[in-house]
Amino acid sequence: MIRYFCVRSAISAAKTLLLSSTFVLGLLAGGAPSQSPPSFYRDVLPVLQTHCQSCHRPGEIAPFPLETYPQTKNWAAAIRADVESRKMPPWFADPCCGKFSNDPSLSPAQIETIINWVAGGTPPGNPRDAPSAPHWTSGWNIAPPDLVLKMPVPVKLPSSGDVEYTYQIVPTNFTEGRWVRMSELRPSARDHVHHAVVYIRPPESKWLRGAPMGVPFTASTLHDPHLMHEAHSTTSDLLLVYAPGSSPENWPEGMAKYIPAHSDLIFQMHYTTNGHAATDQTSLGLVFAKERPKQRVLTLQLANEHDTIPIPPNTDNYRVEVYGTLPNDALLLGFFPHMHLRGKKFEYNIVHDDGSRETLLRVNYDFYWQLSYRLSEPRMLKAGTKLEAIAWYDNSRKNAHNPDPDSAVQWGDQTYNEMMVGFFDVAVPDDVDKEKFFVRASHP
Repeated sequence: MIRYFCVRSAISAAKTLLLSSTFVLGLLAGGAPSQSPPSFYRDVLPVLQTHCQSCHRPGEIAPFPLETYPQTKNWAAAIRADVESRKMPPWFADPCCGKFSNDPSLSPAQIETIINWVAGGTPPGNPRDAPSAPHWTSGWNIAPPDLVLKMPVPVKLPSSGDVEYTYQIVPTNFTEGRWVRMSELRPSARDHVHHAVVYIRPPESKWLRGAPMGVPFTASTLHDPHLMHEAHSTTSDLLLVYAPGSSPENWPEGMAKYIPAHSDLIFQMHYTTNGHAATDQTSLGLVFAKERPKQRVLTLQLANEHDTIPIPPNTDNYRVEVYGTLPNDALLLGFFPHMHLRGKKFEYNIVHDDGSRETLLRVNYDFYWQLSYRLSEPRMLKAGTKLEAIAWYDNSRKNAHNPDPDSAVQWGDQTYNEMMVGFFDVAVPDDVDKEKFFVRASHP
């Protein structure tokens, strides 16, 4: 900011000229105006609060907190290395395409501040320079929930082997429909959860009717072939999707998801084993909109389940694509790409009538940080807009996470299988549900 000073007397003007001359002579002699080195409380802590503490605090996904000077000093060298390489905070969108409101990346100036703080010996500075501590809701990354729904029965997880998709049906007991502006899923055994989806089953839906209520079940425990098939296929709307590193749902004012009265929520949990037995009892926090919003949020998906998978062995850039056209106008809000261990890159495009492509998001995929990407400026898309999702897979030895580069990879639920799902969120008028949205308008 430029500050203008009024010179009130000849004496003050002379002093100003003298100081300016001294400054210029210092520069000519190779010097520079002295600046104090970065300190923790004044310079580093504000960066941590804004960009790091959502994960680096007790009870969250990061392995250690970064709330105090001793905590941060202990990890100073690792912090410097990770911010200098841009490994942290995690963010995988290619800067070529799109701007996103939830981008936690540090600016070059912030990176330099941390580098210089470590190089200068990690001085604490004056605690009185510390900004006010942010207010975190204990146990949540959303506002204090209006309602918490927990899976009624804990799920016992073995130390090894495959675990089928596990379901629990949880009644809401809502006597009237509720608009959900924020939601967050909190597994109690987070390191065993590959991903999870919470579906909304309205009272008129026939999906998984006959499956047990309030207890864990898998497709194979249902015994009824029809129910077993339904466990792997639904057109029900999604309340939210969870994966390691993903953000809670937090919709802007005037937008929300809708749970009709007397609906059930169906938790679909994909557990993995890691050598240690565990028990999980996932909770769901909901924050309701204070008034009926003007727009309803729907989660849609572009998925290629079988057409171009299996992935050949020893292939490092295998391409899979899928297309779809919007049946009605919608406001595009953001994206959530999902793949497994061979996932390398994921891209969302608009395909224009002339065949040209406009890339909305390109992600250098990381299975262990499956992030959502919220557009800084939502994009209005007209009915008939052609959307394309493209995924690339690395089934070679160059992929350090590849469990078996010498084998073809099949589509499937387990992490050693593969998936290709491009979730995306749209806003539509408040009276349009998912079924109505997919009724294409007839044109004369």
